Amino acid sequence: MLGRLSWAAIPFNEPLPLLSGAVVGIVILAALATVTIKGWWPYLWREWLTSVDHKRIGIMYVVLGLVMLLRGFSDAIMMRTQQALAIGSAQGYLPPEHYDQVFSAHGTIMIFFVAMPLVIGLMNFAVPLQLGVRDVAFPVLNSVSFWLTATGALLINASLVIGNFARTGWMGYPPLSELAFSPDVGVDYYLWSLQISGIGTLLTGVNFVTTILKLRAPGMTYFRMPVFCWTALAASLLIVAAFPVLTATFVMLLLDRYLGMHFFTNDAGGNQMMYVNLFWAWGHPEVYILILPAFGVFSEVVATFSGKGLFSYRSMVWATLGICILSFMVWLHHFFTMGAGADVNAFFGIMSSIIAVPTGVKVFNWLFTMFRGRIVFRTPMLFAVGFIVTFVIGGLTGVLLAVPPVDFVVHNSAFLVAHFHNVIIGGVVFGALAGINYWFPKAFGFTLDERLGKASFWCWLIGFYLAFMPLYQLGLMGMTRRLQHIPDPSWQPLLLVAEAGAIVIFCGILCQIAQLYVSIRTRERRLDLSGDPWDGRTLEWSTSSPPPAYNFAVLPRVETIDAFWHMKRIGRAPAEPAYEAIEVPRNSPAGFVTAFFATVMGFSLIWQIWWLAILGLLAAAAVVLTAGWSIEREHEISAAELAQMERAR
Repeated sequence: MLGRLSWAAIPFNEPLPLLSGAVVGIVILAALATVTIKGWWPYLWREWLTSVDHKRIGIMYVVLGLVMLLRGFSDAIMMRTQQALAIGSAQGYLPPEHYDQVFSAHGTIMIFFVAMPLVIGLMNFAVPLQLGVRDVAFPVLNSVSFWLTATGALLINASLVIGNFARTGWMGYPPLSELAFSPDVGVDYYLWSLQISGIGTLLTGVNFVTTILKLRAPGMTYFRMPVFCWTALAASLLIVAAFPVLTATFVMLLLDRYLGMHFFTNDAGGNQMMYVNLFWAWGHPEVYILILPAFGVFSEVVATFSGKGLFSYRSMVWATLGICILSFMVWLHHFFTMGAGADVNAFFGIMSSIIAVPTGVKVFNWLFTMFRGRIVFRTPMLFAVGFIVTFVIGGLTGVLLAVPPVDFVVHNSAFLVAHFHNVIIGGVVFGALAGINYWFPKAFGFTLDERLGKASFWCWLIGFYLAFMPLYQLGLMGMTRRLQHIPDPSWQPLLLVAEAGAIVIFCGILCQIAQLYVSIRTRERRLDLSGDPWDGRTLEWSTSSPPPAYNFAVLPRVETIDAFWHMKRIGRAPAEPAYEAIEVPRNSPAGFVTAFFATVMGFSLIWQIWWLAILGLLAAAAVVLTAGWSIEREHEISAAELAQMERAR
């Protein structure tokens, strides 16, 4: 009746998972109780849970990413503490099996449920506003995408207290992920949570490719689009091209586990290296899916806070497109040691070095934009400057790893861990935090506290260098990654420095929580009444803060790059008040309800409760079909109503 699910799935003999699950459960119950007591359910259902407004969905993506950042960071600090303590005869506090789950969950959560929601959330919020349009191409599909991503995050967190998580690392390499070596449900949690959330991400890619190519304000040609829109387009094209590869790879591994097939087994004709090949054919474009939108954020921030147009806009666009294409030609550098041969390794080593060229173009463009500019060092600009320095270091170590003989020496070492975090934290996380600080007043109508914002930046920057620079040295000294116990006591001083860095980063996270709390408490003093707190250059700053559901009462007419800056220079209002009736999408529960049934289906497939999995699949399909066939998708706002709403604003 309940498949493999039984009371034995609850880890009663392991206090750490039970304690963590209890804390999470108490927080969730407290939140639900607060919402119920305050009577907020109708508001939440109407304004958030069923909303198809791209701005609301973008905010929910960012909130999901920040919440999962807390979960993923808790895993990180547990690993750092274990490695700092478990040296020589000391064994630390995490048993090997639990430690393996922790590092696997950390990587999976940080890539799929922190970095992806943060960059997609910023794309959701800003791209339609920058394009001068009222919403994305498929608003209901946008809601479905978000809630499927939330489903994947929920399933991973369920593994904390019901069953266990994979012990394979975040890449799930066979043969370790095959049934013979992982007979429990850990790998199934990994596969089904990523399959479901991956479908949501693929739908997002389709949505944004369509939106950017087909929906733009009158006069906004491709080479008048803001750079953030270009990077969002490139990332979305990569999603559409790369995510089906990951989906197919996971399907084959699921067939191995559930039906006894042999795609990646050691016997019966299977090839475990094919999994690695397919995974990184998705995995390296994924790095650029994450970093390209961050590049777009930095382009907007640097131009705005330098008081200048972006230097060499066209070269920035071509560099973005060059990265988009070259990202599919470098994946084999992740496994130079597999024995592909000198010619193959040489080709991919050369391509891995070449892809640094368009990235270098971007760095020089940002520097030349700042050169002789009237730079204002607000929090987003600090993150941009910190990014440039940190990311260049990460890029140089990447070029070093692109040399096959060097990679042979440091492959699978802590050096690689340092490089990867150098790029992801210094690039993606700094970009997301810059974007959140930059667009927060547009989203909520008031600015964030600058003192705490700058404090969080310095904690993140200093903490990063303390946490990961020692790992470069440790990697060169021979320390491999994923060690639960440290055999060489001479490594301890550097590991203690890395532990201190993790604590400083935690202080940065606390500063951000305090920044949000203080800003909300003092929001009356920091209201953004102009809609343009930074003297912005692009169209999102031409609307009120926060923008209305329809974004623009009259679509702006674009005549040049930096359209809003041009409008301010010539003294023209961003839109002529000649109102006409417009149509806006209705709220739809389709996304939320689909995600509910997808959660039921995913959990049932993990535990092999087949009857419930079939019911969940049929119910989710019925919801999607019902929403797809609905003709009541939009409602009209008359010209008179629109004029009245605009006067009220």
